Amino acid sequence: MNTTDVTLSTLDGSPDVMAAARDKVTLVVNVASKCGLTPQYTQLEELQERYSGRGFTVLGVPCNQFGEQEPGSPDEIATFCSTTYGVSFPLSEKVDVNGEGRHPLYSQLVETEDAEGHSGDIRWNFEKFLLGRDGSILARFDPMTSPDDAAVIAAIEAALEA
Repeated sequence: MNTTDVTLSTLDGSPDVMAAARDKVTLVVNVASKCGLTPQYTQLEELQERYSGRGFTVLGVPCNQFGEQEPGSPDEIATFCSTTYGVSFPLSEKVDVNGEGRHPLYSQLVETEDAEGHSGDIRWNFEKFLLGRDGSILARFDPMTSPDDAAVIAAIEAALEA
């Protein structure tokens, strides 16, 4: 199954947030509102603004599995993201990215290695996966890698030119 064929609802419960990723280069990021890495929302929104006109989108995937740092309701998450960081990119429903209840999207994503050779379980909030226009998994970036890191930018630009 292609990543863009996975069933995943939007934060407000509408079906098929992955439709936003079809035929686009997509950066999938498990996000949280009360994490030390939450300021990465700023760089994620900057990427959205910079590249959306070229067929790119960020997809934020709220997850409460790491220190319970995303405890809010869908409305609370949406309000926080829009008022604090001006988030314009799509957000999915809150899901589990690890364990028995791992969402099927993440079952596919975790098979990919990052630059250090890590594959398997998501380590923390703000782990990033770059998907190609065809839904293929192109790259994985650890949570501490800023969305505006040169390696992330280079991977996005290469995917947009492919």
